[in-house]
Amino acid sequence: MKVFAVFLRICGPIVRRLLLPACLLAGAAAPAFAIQEGRPAPTLEARTLDGQVFRVAGADGHVTVVHFWATWCQPCRAEMPQIDAYYRAHRDEGLRVLAISMDDPQDDAAVRAAMRDFAFPAAYRRDTRFGDYGRIWRMPMSFVIDRDGILRKDGGVGDPLLLDRPLLDRIVGPLLGNGAAR
Repeated sequence: MKVFAVFLRICGPIVRRLLLPACLLAGAAAPAFAIQEGRPAPTLEARTLDGQVFRVAGADGHVTVVHFWATWCQPCRAEMPQIDAYYRAHRDEGLRVLAISMDDPQDDAAVRAAMRDFAFPAAYRRDTRFGDYGRIWRMPMSFVIDRDGILRKDGGVGDPLLLDRPLLDRIVGPLLGNGAAR
């Protein structure tokens, strides 16, 4: 204990002068790299189950919902029909949806079976580059991106409610505005 006190007395000014500002600077810079509502959404690229390429990159004129799910996740399975109904009603207004399955490869048949009745595309996590969206730490987790490529709903924070018609109306509806993709 005495040795530590001597160390702090000798090195304390150096630590305060050099190390503390460096730590504060690093901490201040961290949010600039994190995904944040109101800032440009990170790029995402996926090869869908039918082999098409789905990209989220900047202002593409669409409102996009990126939905992380798994076949074993009951809340995910409960909200998928609601997302599909909303998508079918609004796709001509510029709405896009991508469901990213977090299932393991041995569950590919179950993923394809689950997606059979839905009109929106899906991709496997292994065929998707989404690292800048952060760690997908719970499911379902959905992100909403506006026509200008700005993140409007961060699935990792805030409202943990499932995406149903009223919530989609509240979050996505205003972003669709008056219609078709630009």
